[in-house]
Amino acid sequence: MQVEVINTGTELLLGQVTNTHVGFFGERLLEIGLRISRQGTVPDGDDIKDMLAGAIERSRIILVTGGLGPTSDDLTREMTAEFLGLELVEDGGVMAKIASRFRASGNEMRPSNQRQAMVPEGAEVLDNNNGTAPGLYLSTGIGSSRVHIFLLPGPPRELYPIFEEQVLPRIKNVLESEGLGVPVARNYFFMGVGESELAGRVELVMDGIPGDFEIGYCLKAGGVIVRCICSERYVAGLDEAIRGIAPEDLVAEGASAIEDVVVRDLSAAGERVAIAESCTGGLIANRITNVPGASRVFDVGYITYANEAKRRLLGVSEAMINEMGVVSETVAKAMAEGCLESSGSDHAISVTGIAGPTGGSSKKPVGSVWIGLASSGVAARAFYYRFKTDRMHFKDRASTVAIDLLRRRLGGWL
Repeated sequence: MQVEVINTGTELLLGQVTNTHVGFFGERLLEIGLRISRQGTVPDGDDIKDMLAGAIERSRIILVTGGLGPTSDDLTREMTAEFLGLELVEDGGVMAKIASRFRASGNEMRPSNQRQAMVPEGAEVLDNNNGTAPGLYLSTGIGSSRVHIFLLPGPPRELYPIFEEQVLPRIKNVLESEGLGVPVARNYFFMGVGESELAGRVELVMDGIPGDFEIGYCLKAGGVIVRCICSERYVAGLDEAIRGIAPEDLVAEGASAIEDVVVRDLSAAGERVAIAESCTGGLIANRITNVPGASRVFDVGYITYANEAKRRLLGVSEAMINEMGVVSETVAKAMAEGCLESSGSDHAISVTGIAGPTGGSSKKPVGSVWIGLASSGVAARAFYYRFKTDRMHFKDRASTVAIDLLRRRLGGWL
């Protein structure tokens, strides 16, 4: 079943707003075995009708974003109604909700907001609990088939809940009503094993699993996602086979960020972590504390960028730094040990490296990083990596690997 996305809004084409909707749609639709076959972006106005005309000829499900607001350039509902030959009528329920929202905020509803209560005849209203623009669902006959059109507000905080709670269930109903079934899509996120190596292992185990599968691979920051699509009856065997390929490298089912997994695992173990960062400048602590529930597992973060800070806050001796160099196995371990002792946490991560573009040498080139890991009752260890990239991506990769080392420790792999 073809799915097409139409993004409306002149601001998208002027570069004033970055469109992120297709990534969200693609990921969520893949979970029910559907793919986006085409995406287009058009300015506000008559071009919307032209894009709809082509989409209806090609696709059975059309997702239209933006242009449902109160301003004069919000024309999606008008253009859609005009194209389909439908009258716009005021929906009393929508008007009441808009008025109630303005009263609750203490603001006065403007006449322009009344436009948002205008609904094409026969359209189904999709409630918006985060804004004044409701979504709209229209089903129209084209030949012997039906085309399902969803008009959705542009802001992600409004669009995403409507899509999750109201659009996906309707799409599933369409699939089931036409006897197509809802395939199962599973994504497995691996870190520490290369794409070609992983693909080779997958192919070996798939030979022994019954059923038809679609297998795909997608590089993600720090790792690889293995995508598997199959019917419900084969899921159990598929899941067991994939999980057994490289259990120590399997971060999570789905596209969960590594920090989400670590916060979950720390919380389950009733343990806490502290961080001592130099070259990553607090990025590891930032990523962990971005996860809801991090307060249960995160103790303290030290940004010991200067050598004096490493000495004063972590107890790394000046003599050690002078003898071994600040970017060294010895200093990384000492930072982790000092962080563990100072914080009283169960685990400590340390990072010291050369982000560049300058500061490297023949023995310690730019991109070098040592990551230390210390845990209560376990001797500190340090691991060397070199990331040949720019400063920003160096910090991102170093922080990702550091968090993954903690995941491996929590899982008993390290």
